[in-house]
Amino acid sequence: MMSTVFSTLSLNLNDPLPSFAISELTDWALITMVGNDKKSYLHGQVTCDVVALTQGEITFGGHCDAKGKLWSIFQLFHHNDGYALFQRKSAIETELTEIKKYAVFSKVDIEISNEVLLGLTGAAAEEWINEQTDSQESVRTCNFGTFAKIGKLQWLLVTTSEHKDTLMSSLTQAALCDESLWELYTIQQAHPQIDAALSNEHIPQALNLQAIDGISFKKGCYTGQETVARAKYRGMNKRAMYLVAGQSEQAPVAGDAIERSVGDNWRKGGTIVSSFRYQDGHTLALAILPNDLDSDTQFKLQDAIWEKMPLPYSLDDE
Repeated sequence: MMSTVFSTLSLNLNDPLPSFAISELTDWALITMVGNDKKSYLHGQVTCDVVALTQGEITFGGHCDAKGKLWSIFQLFHHNDGYALFQRKSAIETELTEIKKYAVFSKVDIEISNEVLLGLTGAAAEEWINEQTDSQESVRTCNFGTFAKIGKLQWLLVTTSEHKDTLMSSLTQAALCDESLWELYTIQQAHPQIDAALSNEHIPQALNLQAIDGISFKKGCYTGQETVARAKYRGMNKRAMYLVAGQSEQAPVAGDAIERSVGDNWRKGGTIVSSFRYQDGHTLALAILPNDLDSDTQFKLQDAIWEKMPLPYSLDDE
């Protein structure tokens, strides 16, 4: 098996992103679910509507404990003869234990997939994917696996190591880079994720899951539903996830604290979800912050002043 080098892309803030890049997503993983009861079992566990999910669709979702605190955030799609839940690897062992908790009573097999996960990004990547499949849907099967549209110009390919080698030798037009580029796309779209440092800490609305269609308020019961519904209908949620930017010496990591200004003082303001640092030190991050801060609130991280940036979607309830 050949060894492919996915090197770090040297990017400054205003540099164009590659029109076709491939990254191996070693910080991400899939939980797969097969068996006769897979749909009903999963539907009773997670925030999204599993029953309504068609073969060609993908949806965000969350899996909570009984108090509504998130074990994981994932993107769910049909894969092989079951479902795949695409999520961060650092929290996946905990999530596997939690989501399997009641599976002994159902005909369902749940495990962590050992397939290869490739991230394909850029406009030319999307054109190439369109040439490989007849479908225009967000989830497509092809000779070498399953394509799932994770975000704008951002596709996941679930494949095997043999197919990966064949693809790598044929796709000479693609830049091979490490998964920090994938993280940049994810942050620019303000897509939430749960790493181990954030596991079992926050309700779904604190990570904007309702704003990206990751919560169904019409489906029946699921674990943690009461808390999630209360946060919506009684306005009990006090946090949201925001895009922030500033200079950093090192990219902050999930769980790092960000401070906020209170008069002339600084106090802990929130928690970093994910970040991307450009070569010139400019850094973009997603952070969970109070959702009632004044517009002139300043933020501080690693002794530098940071600012809140506009989100690419609305947090207002319809």
